[in-house]
Amino acid sequence: MSGLLVAGTSSDAGKSLLTTGLCRAFARRGLRVAPFKAQNMSNNSMVCADGSEIGRAQYLQAQAAGVEPGSVHNPVLLKPGSDRRAFVVLRGQPAGELAAGEYATGRQHLAEAAFAAYAELEASHDLVLAEGAGSPAEINLREGDYVNLGLAQRFSLPVVLVGDIDRGGILASIFGTWGILDESDRALLRAYVINKFRGDQSVLDPGLRTLTERTGLPCAGVVPWLPEVWIDSEDALSVGRWRPGSQAHDDVLRVAVVRFPRTSNATDVDALAAEPGVEVQVTASPDVCRDAHLVVLPGSRATVSDLAWLRSRGLADVIAERARHGQPVLGICGGYEVLGEQILDGVESDEASTDGLGLLPVTTVFGHDKVLGRPRGEWQAHEVEGYEIHHGVVSDDGSFPGGAAREAVYGSIWHGTMECDGFRRAWLAEVAARSGSTWQPRPGAPGFGDRRETMITTLADAVEEHLDLDLLLELAGARTQGTEPR
Repeated sequence: MSGLLVAGTSSDAGKSLLTTGLCRAFARRGLRVAPFKAQNMSNNSMVCADGSEIGRAQYLQAQAAGVEPGSVHNPVLLKPGSDRRAFVVLRGQPAGELAAGEYATGRQHLAEAAFAAYAELEASHDLVLAEGAGSPAEINLREGDYVNLGLAQRFSLPVVLVGDIDRGGILASIFGTWGILDESDRALLRAYVINKFRGDQSVLDPGLRTLTERTGLPCAGVVPWLPEVWIDSEDALSVGRWRPGSQAHDDVLRVAVVRFPRTSNATDVDALAAEPGVEVQVTASPDVCRDAHLVVLPGSRATVSDLAWLRSRGLADVIAERARHGQPVLGICGGYEVLGEQILDGVESDEASTDGLGLLPVTTVFGHDKVLGRPRGEWQAHEVEGYEIHHGVVSDDGSFPGGAAREAVYGSIWHGTMECDGFRRAWLAEVAARSGSTWQPRPGAPGFGDRRETMITTLADAVEEHLDLDLLLELAGARTQGTEPR
């Protein structure tokens, strides 16, 4: 039984992406592989079949590894509610709050839960691929750390350092990470990987040779830029990186996604962005929202606060104007709640009662118990399934899956419904007709699930081609069933 920690020189260096590819690549070799992340700090999450809530990235990694996702793969999830407070999800269930001042000192019980989960996976798998968080170079957070080098020290895990060359300064980033660690932590670093490379590698190789000479770390490979590959992000800010769809057709459907300050589960609209002919733009511009064929209000981790922000930016007036003129608006979870008549809070905010936009005849009542579920329904004979993660209970009437609809205003408390191909395409066709767009679903276009599987395959193929998997297995001490350790 063995493991490997995939760490990064920074956030968004490619840890999640490469871990996903490695899960599939090693599973292809017959290894019983399990992904693991001791702690996520993210508002992008998923509900597992057992009713537990974990980070989206670990859910996808488990699918790539061919195992059923569960809380053991992401035992601690911190969901930021403000700049100084995060809601704690422990082994998939709500477990109070964590203030900013407690981040380094108030997490011992979380660390022990994370260590216990890792030990559980280690006992039942050939290889555990642990993903770090942020960067191990954040020595200000080293005390109490249990997701980077604290985890590696506890279980004697070799660490592979991933750096994003597209950011620039990659050689200095890797060397600086190696140099700033104390000797005991530095000894855990065993190799490095260059990610997102474009160009002629012979130009890079002299720098890699010098880096290896100075650090003693071998380069385990250089992964190229993969423009057609994306995975579920931990960071809501990543929604701003969506690329517009093809502009080769006149029948484009323009979608404006409002960028709430506290966006939650922004991955809900990934399926829209993947649909041919649909252009998704994340924005806080009233003009962009006014001109779009569809405006989406995504989930929010601070509904009342984001509603106030919506009003302060003039976006609430644009939404109301769209409703008056029959121009489509979709609200998902928190975005649905703000479309209603009233929000009775006391959980996420200090506001007991707040008037919503009054565009749907529903009221939201927040409770301390979180609703987690995997509901199913239908819309115009199309099967719809999603997942629920919310404290706010909405008095919907079922005229839209998980919610309500009036004319061109739609709302749903369910996340993930847009991943249902038949429903998504039929509903978008209705949106196009209402908004004056000539967009229609492209015949023969792959489904969202198929596209996601293709991307996992592409990732795994790239990992197999460009990384030294034998070296990584040797470092991890992994073995297939019935074979001796390497």
